[in-house]
Order: sequence, then C-alpha cells, then structure tokens
Amino acid sequence: MSHRNAPLSETGRLRLARCVVDDGWSLRRAAERFQVAVTTAQRWAGRYREQGPAGMVDRSSRPHHSPNRTPTRIERRIIKVRVLRRWGPARIAYLLGLNVSTVHRVLTRYGLAKLRWLDRPTGRVIRRMESAACGDLVHVDVKKLGKIPAGGGWRMLGKSVGKRNKQADKSSGQQTKYHNPVRGYHFLHSAIDAHSRLAYSELLSDERKDTAAAFWLRANAWFAQHGITVRKVLTDNGSCYRSHTFGEALGDIEHRRTPAISTADQRQSGAFPPHPGRRVGLRASLHQRRRALRRISPLAAHLQSPPRPHRTRRSTTRQPRT
Repeated sequence: MSHRNAPLSETGRLRLARCVVDDGWSLRRAAERFQVAVTTAQRWAGRYREQGPAGMVDRSSRPHHSPNRTPTRIERRIIKVRVLRRWGPARIAYLLGLNVSTVHRVLTRYGLAKLRWLDRPTGRVIRRMESAACGDLVHVDVKKLGKIPAGGGWRMLGKSVGKRNKQADKSSGQQTKYHNPVRGYHFLHSAIDAHSRLAYSELLSDERKDTAAAFWLRANAWFAQHGITVRKVLTDNGSCYRSHTFGEALGDIEHRRTPAISTADQRQSGAFPPHPGRRVGLRASLHQRRRALRRISPLAAHLQSPPRPHRTRRSTTRQPRT
C-alpha cells in the first residue's frame, strides 16, 4: 500500500511502464522523469511486460511458508475451549500454556465472534432486528421500574437514611397492613422503529390493556407526524398486548408476537449451556443419570466383593473357680 509521499501510485506505475515498454524510453530517462531509481523503473517495466496493467497492483507481503506458525492441533484446542467454555484469550492462554497474543491471533484468523456479541448462557450471536425501511417493524414493550422515595433511596444514602426517607414519603396514599407506605412502580411504555431507531416513550401508572392501547394511539400519531407509516408491530405475549382492546387500537396494522417460552426453559437457558441438537438442562441430565443407574444396578451385585464369613467372638467371661 503506497503512503502519502510515494512517488508512484498505481496510475503512475502504469505511466512509467508504458513509457519504457510502449514508447521505447530508456530506463534512465524514465527514472529521471518520474524521479525514481533505475531499478524501480526496471521492476515496473518487467511486471508490465509479464502481467500487463494488472501487475501494477501491490502484492501481498505475506510469506509463502511460515515454519513457526501455530500447529493445527493447538488451533483446534483453542477453538474448542472458546466454543465450549466461552472464555477470553487470557483465560484460554493460561489454560493451554500459550501466549495471549497467539490465542487472540488464532481466534481472529478463524473469524470467531467476540464475547460481547454472544449471549453467554446459550452461546448464540445476538443479532439486531433491523427492517429495510422506516415503519416496516416497530417494537412495543413495557419496562417496570420501582419508585424511589423522595429524598433518595438506600443505595445512594445508606440503609438508615434510605429507610427514613421511605417511611416519610407518603405520596402514593396507600399503606400496607403494617402501616408502611407503599412505593409502587412506574411503567415505561416504549415504541422503537427497527430501521431508524426512533423511539417514543411515556411513563405511565400501569400496564393494563386500556393504558397500552391508549399509548399506542399516541405513539402511532407521533410516528405519523415524523413521516413514518407503521405497517407491523412486534410485542411480547403480555396480557395487555393479547387483549382485544389493543388489537382494535392497532386497526389494519399487522401484529406480530415473539415466540412463547416456558418458565422452565427460561431457567434452563439462563443456567445451562445448550446441546447441539436440543438444549440439555437439569431435567434431561437427571433423566440420563437415573437411566444410567438403572443399567448399572443389575451389575452391582456381581461387581461387589464376596462377603466375609462372620466369626463369633469367644466369651471373655471367666468361670468362677471351684
């Protein structure tokens, strides 16, 4: 790759070579004209005779043979540890006794995804959902946030001051059966366009169907003011989004929902790595363990050593002398 002060670019090399080969200039005259060495002019003229204009491109500086390259067996071990354990270069290098730069170079050579791109429990690459144009897909969701008492909470001020502020703040107007004020929650409703990432949010008091439907009407009107016509809406399977009220608020807009996942699968996906064919969680591992025990139990009697014969101990009671 030529630098900013290079006397010859690809176009300049081609001009130099054509002056020597096509126009019949001498190497010394061409080198003096383009302000380069005679050997440089000879090299580009020779490449032009052999390869033509395609020979004016810079060649790769990579050597044809690298005797000190990391062996393929070591590379496979590095990739195996990265895929199974999802470790960084430093931990992999410590485990295998290699240099950190060597592990990083191998991971980069094979194009493995960075750890910050992966979902750690499942090991899958997190892919952003993007649409081709504005309004093709709008994400709608609710975030539940706990209210902070007036004056600050315990995380910033400590437990003693935070508890005092919690008892003093009675803005909610509700109390528990122990006469403590109820804090409650804020519900942050948001709608985000998948193409432009333009977002509309409101802080509301609940997440019921009427509230969600009214929020969507205002969000849709706000997107329309910015020149975005919504065609599809993506939500989760919350009760407010499955209601007829929210469906009527959508109108002709297509409603898409994320696939439902059971609570057991969510717990397993957060604690156990996935199986290549199907996620193997706690239940599957216990089932396999029980099945293995059933296979081994008939052989347990044959594998055990034979019992030793029981010997009775002689009584140590002495007989009285006559």
